[in-house]
Amino acid sequence: MFHPNPGRRAALGVAGAAVLLLSLAACGEEESTDQPGGGPSVSSSVDAALAAKVPDAIKSDGKIVVGTDSTYAPAEFLDTDGKTVIGFDVELFTAVAAKLGLKAEFVSAPFGDIINGVNSGKYEAGVSSFTINDDRKGQANMVSYFQVGTQWVTKKGNPAGVALDNACGKKIAVQKDTVQVEDIQKRSKACTDAGKPAITIDQFPGQDAATAAVVSGKDDAMLADYPVGVYAVTQSNDALELLDKQYEAAPYGYVLAKEQTQLAEAVRDATKAVIADGSYKQVLDKWKVGDGAITDPAINP
Repeated sequence: MFHPNPGRRAALGVAGAAVLLLSLAACGEEESTDQPGGGPSVSSSVDAALAAKVPDAIKSDGKIVVGTDSTYAPAEFLDTDGKTVIGFDVELFTAVAAKLGLKAEFVSAPFGDIINGVNSGKYEAGVSSFTINDDRKGQANMVSYFQVGTQWVTKKGNPAGVALDNACGKKIAVQKDTVQVEDIQKRSKACTDAGKPAITIDQFPGQDAATAAVVSGKDDAMLADYPVGVYAVTQSNDALELLDKQYEAAPYGYVLAKEQTQLAEAVRDATKAVIADGSYKQVLDKWKVGDGAITDPAINP
């Protein structure tokens, strides 16, 4: 973001679901409750050699406190109890932490505050679909674990006639502080440079509200990370559809404090171990996001 964390992931956000549910109701629809991630969490066993790499200050209490923006389904969002954070990001990092002999404790936070929170010691890690980019690598250590591109979503049938290469004059929803903000700003500038109307960019603090704006017809389309867009469509009871294909795929990264090189190395190696033992694939398949799998996690790739 460089707002201390430039752009993000993109995002979905039928998560905590209240906003979207109200919007769907307003449209005469009912939200689907079919969660692709239903069922028990995937487990991963402790690796003693990896656990020994964790700094004493982190492992002293047996847990790792994780900042996450819980509005970004299916990566990280609130379960039906309104408190428990679930999603494929959550399950993946829980398995990584287990390899290190730690329990992951997820704390909901605004997306734009997480990297600063990690560097200040408020959180010991940040797991929130952070796209790895140069700005973020300058602020923190980033351990790659997944890869996705940006996906556009419209109302079913694309009634506003939105096109990726010509959204001039349209109203487009996006979550603040994400990589998609810069994307849509560049597209709007191309419109005005060509003498066409600017894109009205509607920025929301959470992806759930951005998704709801498209469902309600307030905005013509949204752009977010591919898994988020797909999940929004599957949960919309046929109110939404994907527009074209994802593009500009980039890795997601776990966020560790800049000075925590030893912890970053431990998390990288634990991520490799989770891939090797098959639990990584189990989580991604469970949430139907296997297309984003990687094979070689790295620090600040």
